[in-house]
Amino acid sequence: MRLRGVKSSRNVDDRRKRGGARAGGLGVFGLLIVLAVGYFAGIDVTPLLNQTTAPTQSRATTAEQDQAAEFSTRVLTTTEEVWGEIFQQQLNRQYNPPVLVLFSGVTQSPCGGASGASGATGPFYCPLDTKAYLDTDFFVTMRRELGAGGDFAAAYVIAHEVAHHVQNLLGILEPVDQRRRQVSQAAANALTVRLELQADCLSGVWARAVDGLLEPGDIDEALNAARQIGDDRLQRQAGQVPRPHTFTHGTSVQRARWFARGYDSGNLSQCDTFSARQL
Repeated sequence: MRLRGVKSSRNVDDRRKRGGARAGGLGVFGLLIVLAVGYFAGIDVTPLLNQTTAPTQSRATTAEQDQAAEFSTRVLTTTEEVWGEIFQQQLNRQYNPPVLVLFSGVTQSPCGGASGASGATGPFYCPLDTKAYLDTDFFVTMRRELGAGGDFAAAYVIAHEVAHHVQNLLGILEPVDQRRRQVSQAAANALTVRLELQADCLSGVWARAVDGLLEPGDIDEALNAARQIGDDRLQRQAGQVPRPHTFTHGTSVQRARWFARGYDSGNLSQCDTFSARQL
């Protein structure tokens, strides 16, 4: 992805040097793997994170982390420009961008810590403060542990979290959350899958709009990332037999399909996963 001429967004809260809680016995890299599995597979790994105790001191960042942070803030700028135009052109309204929180290891939000209120998560969006949270070391986990390398795969992760902000602005998140509280766990998971697949589709809409910044192979990187983080694949990778009733993000095929649908259409109206008979 060509970002040389793109400026870094100012809507960033960089907490990486402030320290934070650390997970005893896991180490930062081990923690990232646990968070990745919990986020993408829908597995509650909170017991593993309960070892988190003492706050750490202010820490220095590595060149790789700084590069990832710079990349993320530039990708965020593209989402601000794209959604600003789409909201104006397709919805005739103003787009208010989210703040991107960059952190290292663990952080806190009104929605809970980086490990979440009910289970561990990786990158996440909190509608209570309209911020997207990202540990830039997660890109290392994507590349080394999930087989989802490439700069556009990383950009897709950021675009996906921003897409949840778009859903929030469109009034989608709150009613879905209310409905999830009223139904069985399996039905709630099914609603979450539709929510996540819609975010994948919206990520595809964004990707279509930044086509001029793309390099050969970028879309393939995003599609590969979508496939690698499907619930079915991640459950198999964790040594489990896939259990569709526990899925919270969709299968590999579904995630790639909805990203491609958004990319091919470039239109918000094509991302209505809640009306779709087949995902």
